[in-house]
Amino acid sequence: MKSRERLFRRSLLLLGSVLLLLRWHAGAAPPPEEPSAEGDTAAVRAEAAGPVLWATYQGVIGTISASYLEDAVAEANRTDAACLVIELDTPGGLDTSMRVIVKKILASEVPVILYVSPSGSRATSAGVFIAQACHVIAMAPGTNTGAAHPVNLAGGSDSTMTEKATNDAVAYIRSIAEEKGRNADWAEDAVRKSVSVAAHEAVEIGVADLIAESRGELLEKLEGRVVTTAGGEKTLRTEGAETREFPMSKRYRLLNILNDPNAAYLLLLLGFYGLFFELSSPGSIYPGVIGAISLVLGLYALQSFSINYAGLLLMVLGVVFFIAELLTPTYGILSAGGVASLTIGSLLLFRSPEPFFRVSLAVILPAVAFSAAFFLFAVAMALRTARRRPAVGRRALVGAVGEARTTIAPTGKVYLDGAHWTAESDEPIEAGERVLVEEVHGMTLRVRKAGPDRKEG
Repeated sequence: MKSRERLFRRSLLLLGSVLLLLRWHAGAAPPPEEPSAEGDTAAVRAEAAGPVLWATYQGVIGTISASYLEDAVAEANRTDAACLVIELDTPGGLDTSMRVIVKKILASEVPVILYVSPSGSRATSAGVFIAQACHVIAMAPGTNTGAAHPVNLAGGSDSTMTEKATNDAVAYIRSIAEEKGRNADWAEDAVRKSVSVAAHEAVEIGVADLIAESRGELLEKLEGRVVTTAGGEKTLRTEGAETREFPMSKRYRLLNILNDPNAAYLLLLLGFYGLFFELSSPGSIYPGVIGAISLVLGLYALQSFSINYAGLLLMVLGVVFFIAELLTPTYGILSAGGVASLTIGSLLLFRSPEPFFRVSLAVILPAVAFSAAFFLFAVAMALRTARRRPAVGRRALVGAVGEARTTIAPTGKVYLDGAHWTAESDEPIEAGERVLVEEVHGMTLRVRKAGPDRKEG
């Protein structure tokens, strides 16, 4: 009996030894006291936490940027990412687009980190609201945030409307800042007084959470932070995590160009000129196609901005003046009117007091100068063509010089342009004399004696 018990115990011991050996060969984790245990555990934790999704945007906040950042938040939630980092540099933008982004961030179950970077970047105006909505705000050295006073992009609102917009923005940003546990008083001053703050001071007064010079340093400092998202408390596991870029798609990159008022302005001009060339030379095809596409894209771009229709009409009127000058030359009067109309219309086209929502003078002046130069050149060529003696047909014979082959008194024969013609003259002309054609009547030339300085035609 005892022998059976000993055999049974030895069998269990042998089986346990075999199982341990198999685990070791299969690559089981070494005991915790081994030097490599900490690194392996961190790697496993990072892998389990999911990748860090990284979205980068630089520019004005508009409809396209809102769609891009919405997609980034949705992708982070879909893939259960460790967190989403939005690397941002913006002077501000549209209130409607900003609110779309803020709502998406507040509803996210995945932590969203805003990183104002690289050095020299800013998150001002609408960017302040987006930053305050994020679960963590990080800033690179040399960056700033603030100046969030609401501005009527159409310009010229009365004091009551301005006060209403300001109070609404203050209530909105205070509620966001208080929810995230940040300095709500500063956030209110950023809206009411347009105060701005640098990165290090922002951390000191509770506007931002941390300073990071690089991506690696940011991920290290985020490790272990506890944040509250729409899905509850989350502990950030970012150190050593995989970083996955979420670039703007080609479609968004193309459409984002239209967020620039300078691009919208140039597309409108290109559309006007393309259609003009097609109408002036039917069948050219290419100018008409390019002009129509450019005009549609330009009009599409205008929906992102507040435009002055008087400015748009003045631009159209300027192009009409140039075309009229080309068709009925007035020796520069219509061209001068076209330059004035196009310049004033370009300046009035966008009504926003914000410089990033207006056309730059560096774009307007060359565009107007090029337009004026082109149409003036076209007018000069038209006048030169009109004054040139016809090169073919009977009218081309007027002013030509030939030679009398017989006496003309009052009719005779002349040799001109490789042919013999019947000619008549009010004065007698001897054979061999040079004659100048004054008129052409059917097949008969009316001539007179040519001066010594005229050459034969």
